[in-house]
Amino acid sequence: MRKLLAVLAAFVAIPVSAQNLLWEVSSLTNRVYLFGTIHAGKLSWYPLPKTVEDALNESKELVVEADVTNLDAIEAAGGTMAYKPPDSLKTHVAPADYARFLKILPRYKLPESTVVQMKPLMAVSLLVFAEWAREGYSPDYGVDAYLIKRAKAELKPVVELEGAAAQAKLMDSLTDAESRTLFSGTVLALESGLTGEQIEGMVRAWQVGDPAMLLDVSRRYNENVPGAAEFEDLFVWSRHDAMMKKITGWLDDTRDHRFIAIGALHLVGPRGLVELLKNRGYQVRQIFVAPNPPEKKDE
Repeated sequence: MRKLLAVLAAFVAIPVSAQNLLWEVSSLTNRVYLFGTIHAGKLSWYPLPKTVEDALNESKELVVEADVTNLDAIEAAGGTMAYKPPDSLKTHVAPADYARFLKILPRYKLPESTVVQMKPLMAVSLLVFAEWAREGYSPDYGVDAYLIKRAKAELKPVVELEGAAAQAKLMDSLTDAESRTLFSGTVLALESGLTGEQIEGMVRAWQVGDPAMLLDVSRRYNENVPGAAEFEDLFVWSRHDAMMKKITGWLDDTRDHRFIAIGALHLVGPRGLVELLKNRGYQVRQIFVAPNPPEKKDE
């Protein structure tokens, strides 16, 4: 449960990113790096490309959405994501959807007792994380986790844009009707294979650093999953005003450079942070980096 909550803290909305989705944003007095992250990954992805590692090295602080390694803070915030007995998940979703949900559990070797007290968002998120694992991606190797552990090992300050409590509050803001829609749509996506297709599409877009591809993956999912576009609005785009206040505040002071690591969907498209910063008059350039060379095999 603690590990699930840790991933949820960074996995609000659609989990996406890119190895070379890296931008430098400059003002008259300062500059920051914006880097797209993916919240589950593979050990073989590390170290990250040299340009990314160098950008982190020269930055004095690492900024993340939430510190996914601070399990105490995450567990404290996670109480809002579960019902207290005798209340339970099945009393808050349609009986037909709950029956479909139960049929999927054996795919992930999960007993009903694991999910019975979870709220709808938490319950289907657990299955989505399990699908990522089936595809070979682990939150232990998420880019956020890698960057945070590296920064802490080097005694580099880690600053949160939001934090676990704020993210849990957003997740708990869903009405019962919204929760039922999200639950039903996610079950449909898992049943039909759309979740697996979305995962692979996201990873491909991340590996080549292609913002347009990333947006297309999101668009296709939203077109085929009822309610997905509305939840993307809430869990991605609605958070940008608060994020922009912090980022522009850092850009407008004269203090240390910062490396801001954030789920990549937040960075791309007309409503993404990159375009919002351009529209504010900041100088923005994407830094294109080649992937690490393949490992040499012993002769």
